Amino acid sequence: MKKTIITVVGTDKVGIIAKVCNYLAENNVNILDISQTIVQGYFNMMMVVNAEESPKDLSVLSKELSEVGDEIGVLIRLQHEDIFKMMHRI
Repeated sequence: MKKTIITVVGTDKVGIIAKVCNYLAENNVNILDISQTIVQGYFNMMMVVNAEESPKDLSVLSKELSEVGDEIGVLIRLQHEDIFKMMHRI
């Protein structure tokens, strides 16, 4: 399984989750786990997804998700699970 981590950060507004989830569904990316919080008006979401069935390469998904983030005013980052683990190890 090709697990991937998606993070979304920005000012809270209506439709962030819907826009991200619609993009993932349209590209056959399965959400395995999701957590989101809002702290004093700031939105933070982390998703673990399986992109194995997507017809698009991770680099394309990453670029397009970044563009989705630009449209709605949030920062969206996609990283392969191994890279995420290496960057966030203690």
